[in-house]
Amino acid sequence: MFIRYARNYEKCVECGFCEYSISCPSPDACIGCEACFHGCPYNARKPVEDHKPRGRIKIVVDGSEFEVPERITAKKALELSGYRFTRFPEDDAIFAPCHTGGCFSCALVINGDLKPSCHTGVEKGMVVETNVEGRTPLRIIEGFSPHNVGGVGTPYQLKTGMGYIEVAAFAAGCNLRCGTCQNFHVTYNSSGLPMTPWEGAANLTSMRKRFRVDRMAISGGEPTLNHRWLVEFFKELKKLNSDSKARLHLDTNATILTKERIDDLMEAGITDIGPDLKALRVETFQKLTNIEDRELAEKYLNTSWEAVKYIADKYYPDKVFMGVGIPYNKFIHPDLKEIYEIGLKIASINPEIQVCGLDYRPEFRKRDIIQPTSEEMKKVKKALEEAGLKKVIVQTSRGHIGP
Repeated sequence: MFIRYARNYEKCVECGFCEYSISCPSPDACIGCEACFHGCPYNARKPVEDHKPRGRIKIVVDGSEFEVPERITAKKALELSGYRFTRFPEDDAIFAPCHTGGCFSCALVINGDLKPSCHTGVEKGMVVETNVEGRTPLRIIEGFSPHNVGGVGTPYQLKTGMGYIEVAAFAAGCNLRCGTCQNFHVTYNSSGLPMTPWEGAANLTSMRKRFRVDRMAISGGEPTLNHRWLVEFFKELKKLNSDSKARLHLDTNATILTKERIDDLMEAGITDIGPDLKALRVETFQKLTNIEDRELAEKYLNTSWEAVKYIADKYYPDKVFMGVGIPYNKFIHPDLKEIYEIGLKIASINPEIQVCGLDYRPEFRKRDIIQPTSEEMKKVKKALEEAGLKKVIVQTSRGHIGP
C-alpha cells in the first residue's frame, strides 16, 4: 500500500508554511515523503491511500540493479530493495530520524550528490551509493542570532537579561513530534540551503565577533541527529575560537546521545551542554513527544537519562558545565508528583546540577493549552528543591527565577 498526503481543507488556514518553509520534492505527484504531514502547524495534511497505478523503474544501488515502483522516495525504494532504516542509530542500518529532509542524517550519494533519501524522489536510472564516508556532511542550519538569556545549558548567573550573552544557530530536523514545538519554523524547514559544518562554524564565529560575546551555541530542531556533521562543526568552532574565553554550547533532547557520541562531542570541544529531559515515565514522554511506538519512546527516554548520568559522572563539573531542562504544563503534568520524582532522580545523580523548569506555552499544534503562571512555576521550583536539588531555576513569562 502506498500513501500520499492530501490537504485537509477543513483544518487548513492558508498560513503558507507548507509553501515557504517546507519544500515539496514532488509538487506534481506526492511521493509520500511526510514533510508536509509532520510540519503543518495546523495538522491540515492527512494520509490517504494511493491506489493510482504505478509503473516500475530500474535504479542502481551500490552497484546492483533493482526494480522499484515510481512515485516514491529514495528511502522507500531502498527499503523495498532490502535496506534497513531506523529512528535510533544502529551500526547495520541507515539512520533516518526526522523524515522531513532537514537533518541529512539519511543522506546518500544520489546521482553524484549528497541528498536526504527521505526527501528525494526516485527516478529512472538513479544511481545510489550508501557509503558516504569521505563526503562532506551537510545539514540545514539557520537562525544565526544573538540571545540575552541563552539556553538550558547556560549558567544561571549569566541570565541577567541586560544584554547579549550568547550567539546561537539552529539545526533543522527533529526525531520527536512535540505538539508544543517552540521552534517549529526551523525544525520542519526543508527549503533552506544545507551548510557544511565549516560554513556553520564560520558563520557562528562571525556572529560572536559582531556581538562581542564568548558563548556560541547550537540548538534546534535536534542538533545531535547528524552526528558526523556536529562533530566536525564543534571541531571547527574550537579551531576558529581557540582563546580561553570561548564557550561551545550544545542544547539537546539527548534521546540519541549515547556514551560513544558524548565522548566524540566532548573531544570535539564542547564546554557546555543542556539536555532537556522530557519526562520520567514513558506514558508522559509519549504524550509530550507524540512518539507512538512505545519501544522507541522507551529507548529515547532511557537514553536521555543515561546521557545525563554519564556526563555527570565523567565530565561534570571539571570538563563541562551541564544544565538540565524539565518541561512543565498542566497538560503534561496534571500535578507535581512526576516533577518531584524527576527531581529525586536527578538529585541522586548529582544534587549540584543546575535544573531549569521550562514553562511550556501554547505553540505549534498545542495552541489550546495555557502558559503556566509565575506562581505555578514557583511551585515547580519548590517541588524540585524539596527533592534535594540545590540549583533550581524556573522560566516564567516574567523572566527566570533563580536559586
